[in-house]
Amino acid sequence: MLASRVFSLVGRRSISTSLCLRAHGHGVVKAEDYTLPVYVDRRDVPLPEVAFVRDLSAQQRALKEKEKASWSALSAEEKVELYRIKFNETYAEMKKGTNEWKTILGGVLFFLGLTGIILIWQKNFMYGPVPHTFSDEWVSAQTKRMLDMRVNPVQGITAQWDFDNNEWKK
Repeated sequence: MLASRVFSLVGRRSISTSLCLRAHGHGVVKAEDYTLPVYVDRRDVPLPEVAFVRDLSAQQRALKEKEKASWSALSAEEKVELYRIKFNETYAEMKKGTNEWKTILGGVLFFLGLTGIILIWQKNFMYGPVPHTFSDEWVSAQTKRMLDMRVNPVQGITAQWDFDNNEWKK
């Protein structure tokens, strides 16, 4: 019993000591990447939360200092460089089409081909032969029988049949 009491106190002390060390800066705790704002190029959100380039080089820092002065002193290339520090793509580049549709179309065609193969396999091996009631002769005989019985004459199949001329209405 004494040993379990000692181990429980030592265990608690070691846990609390490691927490205290982290809290006082001895163990550096860094923020995880998913907790920081993320840069995203989107047409519906024109100003992202953070700049595209987070860690500026010496040349980029010098350009940012030069930006604080008059913009007429900046060349066109420097203005473009400043833009590229803040944004990755322009609106024209975001709107530019991609070839992603080819991948999607290929996937759809592959899926349809695979589905067709599965249906043929099911038809031939799972369900057996097609019933005789699906043959053209059987369907035409059934249609003739329905016309002779005048089934649903107001809006159904016999409403579309011309009994005087013995043909479908045009």
